[in-house]
Amino acid sequence: MNAAPRLGGRVSWALLVALGMSLTAFTWPLFLSPTSAMSPAQAPLVFALVLPLVLAIVLAEMAGGRMEVKQLAMLGVLAAVGTILRPLSAGTAGFELVFFLMILAGRVFGPAFGFALGAITMFTSGLLTSGVGPWLPYQMLAAGFVGLFAGWLPRASGRTEIVLLAGYGVISAFAYGWLMDFSFWPFALSGDTQLSFDPAIGALANLHRFVLFNLATSMGWNAGRALTNAVVILVLGTPLLRLFRRTARRAVFSPAESSLDGILPATPRLG
Repeated sequence: MNAAPRLGGRVSWALLVALGMSLTAFTWPLFLSPTSAMSPAQAPLVFALVLPLVLAIVLAEMAGGRMEVKQLAMLGVLAAVGTILRPLSAGTAGFELVFFLMILAGRVFGPAFGFALGAITMFTSGLLTSGVGPWLPYQMLAAGFVGLFAGWLPRASGRTEIVLLAGYGVISAFAYGWLMDFSFWPFALSGDTQLSFDPAIGALANLHRFVLFNLATSMGWNAGRALTNAVVILVLGTPLLRLFRRTARRAVFSPAESSLDGILPATPRLG
């Protein structure tokens, strides 16, 4: 099997910039104070305008870099499958059949591929379901990082690998829900309650309020998403990984895609 070219350093830095911007965009309530120039009403809208630019830069660097046509075709096929799966599951009680695909693909094809798959899937499925709004860039980035970090999981094989991926599916499901809730939590409750956001009480106190708010309102949805990821990966993980790896060999993917050109270590892949 011929090795695929390494992703360029510009893609590596673009991913790191996206990660830094995302952490700021999702956790902005922790940094807001009564003296901040930006108001709580402005913050999510500002980031909703900035984040698409960050996503566009990352995806443009990947598409314009040294990814081969077969790799881009695979990305399109899997994004189309995810786009179809998302409205079918509809997120009822946290039941979502889209994240397991990002996890398995990120594991096999590398973190950059997983990031692109998550972001594109959320965008196209949002168009299909009329789910376009200021929340869409947040969904794209959060889903992108589900696929990204799947590509950085440690080496494993056989049943151990499936259990590892199922465990990651549980953790990433809660992380996705927490991030999405946190970015818009200040607008979820009106009035001054023990669960409401208050920029005057400081970061730690607001974080405590958010934990209580999340437990009271979103734990069931997050648990449903986590259970769905774990069950589907345990049931379908082995045949899908085998299929993806066979496709990867034919499409000339390689473990080199899992490296960010020396910035982060490569994740070994099994044949």
